[in-house]
This record gives sequence, structure tokens and C-alpha cells, in this order.
Amino acid sequence: MNKSQLLILMIPVVIFSLTVHEYSHGRIAFLLGDNTAKRLGRLSFNPLKHLDPIGTLFFYFMGFGWAKPVPVDPRNFDQPRRDMMYVAIAGPLSNLALAVICGFFIRIIDPYDSWILFTLLSFGVYINVALAIFNLLPVFPLDGSSVIKGLVPFNIAEHLIGLDRFGAFLLIGVVLLDHFAHTGILGVVLWVPIITGVQFLSQDAFPDIYNVLRISFSTISG
Repeated sequence: MNKSQLLILMIPVVIFSLTVHEYSHGRIAFLLGDNTAKRLGRLSFNPLKHLDPIGTLFFYFMGFGWAKPVPVDPRNFDQPRRDMMYVAIAGPLSNLALAVICGFFIRIIDPYDSWILFTLLSFGVYINVALAIFNLLPVFPLDGSSVIKGLVPFNIAEHLIGLDRFGAFLLIGVVLLDHFAHTGILGVVLWVPIITGVQFLSQDAFPDIYNVLRISFSTISG
């Protein structure tokens, strides 16, 4: 499979995974009493409602990307801090669910008979595990930041909110250092849990998945 084919197969998986992630945030917010996402047309599986062009390009060329955050108004919640935690965790959990589904099907198909489907499912497992784990990092604006704030005492959460203004700059700085200075910071933090998750979900299919990922990474970086 050549470079163009791999990139073409990866595109719909990334778009669908990001769309489900953002939709899940909006759906849980709606169920908890906030209709902001629905009112603004973001409670939709239409990827055009959620994708950020720059964030999508970053995903392909930097290994890090984002969609447009679903707007949420905590004032509509009965317990804002707790409910924001639920809204935040919904995104990574939706990606984990997609990874489990892809992992189930990838174990029952023959990669040599259905190589395109196998490649799509390989990307489905890896990308969704990566999105789930990456978004659970406790750094604003990632979902893990809201999860931590919902778990710790109120006074500690207040201090964490005060640090939010530095989170995005820190995150982008680390990604840029990894890409241009080859520091490998995110790789050290994320690679082991991501590849362990992929291996656990794929079982005997893991060697073939790893081969797809190895070729894909060399394709994107080269």
C-alpha cells in the first residue's frame, strides 16, 4: 500500500473519531441540562460542524490535533463542577468505545483477504486509543483537566483553574519541541500506555496492526 493510499484511509478515521468525541461532549451536556451545543447546531454527527482545519492539519503533520470544542455553559448544570467532569470524560470514553469495537472486528478478519478493511480498523484502534489517553492528560484545555477539577476538593480546583491560562501554551510548546527538537517528551509519557492499549484490544492481530502503524508513521514523517 503506497503513501497516498495510507493517508486517504487515515483521513475518514480521524474525522469520524474527532466527530464522535465532540458529539459525545455535547450529548452529555444536553442530558445534564445544557442545550448550548444543540442550540448552536453542534449536537450533530456532521463532521463539518466540529472540525477545525488547522487542528486537523496538525493531527496529520505534527501527530497532535484538535477539533472545535463543543460550547458548554456550566450555569445550566445542577452541580457545575461535577457535571463538567461528566461532560469532559464523555469524549475519551466515546473514543475508547470506538477502539473496543474496532478491536473486536479486527480480530475476526483476515488482513490478507481484507487489507483495506484491516487498515481502517487498525487506524480505528490506534487513533481512538491515542485520542482517549491524550485527552485525559490533566492539562487545560484537554478533558483530563476538567476531570481532575471535578475530583479534587474545591479549593484545589480553584488553584488549578488559575493555571489554565498556561496550559495551552505548555501543550503546544511540548508538541513543537517534540517535532522540531526531537525531545520525545510526549512519546515518553504516552507511547507505552497507547501501545499497551492497542495490544490489549487487538490481541493476536497486534503484530499486523503494528506493521500498519510502523509503515504509516514512516510515511507521515518521511
